[in-house]
Amino acid sequence: MTPVELSRTVLHAVRRAVDAGELSVAVPERAVVTPPGPGGCGDYASNIALQLARPAGQTPERVAEVLRRRLVGVGGIADVVLTGPGFINISLDEGGGGAVGVGLVAEVLRAGGRYGHAERAGGAVVRLHCAREVRAVVVGEVVGRLLRAQGVTVRTSAEGVEPRWTDVLGVRVDGGGSASAEVSVNVRPVPVADPDSLLALGRDAGRWALLRPAGHDRVRGGAEGLVQREVNPLFRVRYVHARTRALARNAADLGFAAEPGALGEAGALGEAGAGAERVLLAAPATLAALGDHPRVLAAAAEHRAPDRLARHLVAVADAALPLLPGVLPRGGEKPSAAHRARLALAEAVGAVLAGGLSLLGIDAPDHI
Repeated sequence: MTPVELSRTVLHAVRRAVDAGELSVAVPERAVVTPPGPGGCGDYASNIALQLARPAGQTPERVAEVLRRRLVGVGGIADVVLTGPGFINISLDEGGGGAVGVGLVAEVLRAGGRYGHAERAGGAVVRLHCAREVRAVVVGEVVGRLLRAQGVTVRTSAEGVEPRWTDVLGVRVDGGGSASAEVSVNVRPVPVADPDSLLALGRDAGRWALLRPAGHDRVRGGAEGLVQREVNPLFRVRYVHARTRALARNAADLGFAAEPGALGEAGALGEAGAGAERVLLAAPATLAALGDHPRVLAAAAEHRAPDRLARHLVAVADAALPLLPGVLPRGGEKPSAAHRARLALAEAVGAVLAGGLSLLGIDAPDHI
């Protein structure tokens, strides 16, 4: 069961409880499931009971218990435990993490760069109006992209856009003009102290410098954004993406392609065993980061905070980097089902990184 499938299962439980008269609420459009936080347990957790408690006129614990009873025994679910003020912790059935990993990787590969995007019909047009300042305009443009990725209709505008912002950073909005009674400035992060030095970084490093800090934090420009070493977070993200693309090219030369499946078993001798161990140690954190991607996209859009996506891409890259050397056959190994599965995991990482960078307006090169 993939996170998307589990989310639908939780929503189905809500719908059944509403139909049975146990809950009197509007069924939400989505149920967010994430890896459990501190104090949680199982494979995934959801806070939907806390979300529904007030409109249902019940305590979160009561709502969680109603949903727990409807989730226990569902195919693919082994156990449901309630913790804290009403968190629902779900353990998947036999095969657990391995089965989740295979399904998750397959889901990411099917969606490609659109993994985590949502489709939502209708709703009012969201209007984003930016101050005449380079950071505000870039943040407003990217927030518009994030909202559109969640199915929201958006119109972006600014009190002014200097031509060099477009020339260097590639920033564009739908319209311009001063604030009015109908449209007020609602995108106003802390301004950049030295726009010239930031523009000198170029499009990708400049955008990253503007977007990675939270809107209430100051931007730190400088040449460190251009450093092509692991100390630079943007370099790590783009490097890991480029490595995943190189692995796909090298695998094609060896005559095999990606196919989600079991990643192999620990205990083999020699280089084969070292590669399997490296992958198996890094895979849980990598899969958790991939599974969290839809939630991060939704939260970044809801809170109009592209910095959340930027930091998440760093987390994905850092989790995946240790497993990449173990993807391809080593020494005298021949390509196996485990190698195809490892390549599929690497390609899923690449798809998430490329899709996320695209939303930020940053290039994801195939070669570095």
